[in-house]
Amino acid sequence: MQITGRGSIVAGVVASAATGLAMLAGVAVAQDGEDAPVVVELFTSQGCSSCPPADRLLADLADRDDVIALALHVDYWDYIGWKDSFARPEHTARQRAYAAAAGERMVYTPQIVVGGTHRVVGARAMKVVDAIEAYAQAPAPVRVEAERRGEMLAVDAVAPGGAVAGRMVVQLVRYRPRETVAIKRGENAGHTFTYSNIVTAWDVVSEWTGAEPLSLLLDVPGAEHAVVIVQQAGHGAILGAAASR
Repeated sequence: MQITGRGSIVAGVVASAATGLAMLAGVAVAQDGEDAPVVVELFTSQGCSSCPPADRLLADLADRDDVIALALHVDYWDYIGWKDSFARPEHTARQRAYAAAAGERMVYTPQIVVGGTHRVVGARAMKVVDAIEAYAQAPAPVRVEAERRGEMLAVDAVAPGGAVAGRMVVQLVRYRPRETVAIKRGENAGHTFTYSNIVTAWDVVSEWTGAEPLSLLLDVPGAEHAVVIVQQAGHGAILGAAASR
């Protein structure tokens, strides 16, 4: 199997089943100091009965230092008896843009996107872990650093070796690390779930070619955590990322 990620072709999935299970238990993959954490996006909904296993998987991944795990709650389940309190139409638009970039007509919940290009439908832990390890072993085309300074975020990025092919977008993501919700209606009525790394905002803050180093000073008011993601334009591969808590 081949997956396209971080600006290059990563040949094969290198993790065995035993290794994958150990990683889920919290054993981090050894990485070079210049490697970026792997960004994992989960498209989910409080109203989806198939989503709780994927939500739990994301919670496990959120504890790892080599992964930036983000939950994007979509709004297209809201009409089936329960309105997701975290849902945003922008999340639905992002998932649909990923589908369009891949030539797909349908979107699913739950769906996990690893590194901006590898999509997994459902809570298939081994497939997700295998993809994370494959991405982690590929050198990151962009190095990103983010340092919180009060209510500002200092961001520096560099593309070693010069410009990366194609235009890149620099995105600022804010998220809440944990929140518990009692579901009163819909498919999950009567259950209480704890959600992790709930995205509250996802904004493009700059465009960049990588020809020159990038330095930004961004407003990050409030207590929500911040992540900076550099991605190929058009919902392509994620080339670099950094989290600041």
